[in-house]
Amino acid sequence: MTTPPGEGIEEEAFNEQRYKRLLERLEVSIQKLSECKNIIDFRIDANTYRKDYLRTELFLNNRSCKTIDELSISVQNFGAYSLCNFINFSDKGIPFLMTENIRHNYIDWNIQKYVDDISHKMLYKSHCHKGQVLVTMAGEYLGRVAVYDKDFVCSSNQAIAKITLKEEINPYTIATFLNTIYGQNQINRLKTLTGQPNINMSLIKNLKIPDFSKEFSDTIEKIVNKSEETKEQSQILYRQAEELLLETIGLKDFKPSEKGTNIKSFKESFLATGRLDAEYYQPKYEEIINKIKSQPHDVLGNLVIIKKSIESGSDVYVDEGLPFIRVSDYNKFGISTPEKCLSEKFCKENTALLQSLYPTKDTILFSKDGSVGSAFMVRENMQAVTSGAILHLTVKDKSKILPDYLTLALNSEVVKQQAERDAGGSIILHWRVGEIEKVVVPVVDSKIQQQIAELIEKSFYLRRESGKLLEEAKEMVEREIEK
Repeated sequence: MTTPPGEGIEEEAFNEQRYKRLLERLEVSIQKLSECKNIIDFRIDANTYRKDYLRTELFLNNRSCKTIDELSISVQNFGAYSLCNFINFSDKGIPFLMTENIRHNYIDWNIQKYVDDISHKMLYKSHCHKGQVLVTMAGEYLGRVAVYDKDFVCSSNQAIAKITLKEEINPYTIATFLNTIYGQNQINRLKTLTGQPNINMSLIKNLKIPDFSKEFSDTIEKIVNKSEETKEQSQILYRQAEELLLETIGLKDFKPSEKGTNIKSFKESFLATGRLDAEYYQPKYEEIINKIKSQPHDVLGNLVIIKKSIESGSDVYVDEGLPFIRVSDYNKFGISTPEKCLSEKFCKENTALLQSLYPTKDTILFSKDGSVGSAFMVRENMQAVTSGAILHLTVKDKSKILPDYLTLALNSEVVKQQAERDAGGSIILHWRVGEIEKVVVPVVDSKIQQQIAELIEKSFYLRRESGKLLEEAKEMVEREIEK
């Protein structure tokens, strides 16, 4: 039996169309070897050829673009990793920016590390100057971009690249673009996935940036600066709340003893606390607790219900799924977009348990491992799960203590000193729940609590407005290049 003329051709065309439709539904793309050779470093890993990355490449190739290398005077970072061995970190001094301080289009100045003058001078390649665009190059925070907008010079770690642009190039537009889907797709496409994710400076230099008019760039700069001003107003209100608490409990100008010795009997020490380490009995801890106990107070276990979360294990981490909040994903000012999510399979197998662990409005997240004693009050119900290092605290009686006030108290020096005393002495800090239940908390007059809560509410409102402005700037950049 012979095939009628044209029928075989039509069937072949039909099968080809069906094959293409099948590929569209799968995360599959077909590339020629010659096309792979055009990619920097001749990449053949599957991640490089994800469909959304290829669409971004095609999109930018059809627009007038320049590379970071063409737009900048220099791109540099820390220098030799061996320099880390010679850094003198201190409690005060010159701020040392870490990758976690760089956020999407702003810098979090909740600084954890400082360096002395000698280290700062040694790390001249790490210096951040006003107007530079900072890009995180490694680790779980890879790909965050922000403009350094301070008049003073600070140092930064080895995983932050500093882009010094040509005078006529607006850094705010560059940073905002790199935080859009088109910038992030380029960065995520070029990053290496072996071991710790990273992207080197030669790859950063090859990131493509569309051309923007001066008028448009000026508009983006104004919006980003307005966001920063709003955030600063938010921080002023938060500091006022902190000062009001310290003034009320008499600790604003309180300076604990620097004496390094204390004499305790066996009955007063081990039999009372179960601790024999000398650091636990430093006079400064005793003085601050005695100060709080001299006025209205209670222990945390009487004020809240403490609920533990889960530790799922890294084998169920995925890039997209149910957000999984770890200690590094939040601080007293808010929760950043979690870097890890829980897989669909794990969520289906543990649906009831996970839903019972969703943080609800007014729940206080409180860290017990790593950076112990960090508290944040959830302001709306969330569909997310926290790690086992984070406790959920629910206030038992809001007529006695307000959640906003308690959160501020938990983040204050009063509780920080108790956390330092209880969890100190180990490489990875761990604060036991039994010790947390005994934390002494000042309970001030309800009117003062209300004033503090109002200041905090206004502070968080302004912080939300600041975030909306950054989102507006990003959307404007996306619309501009999608015209």
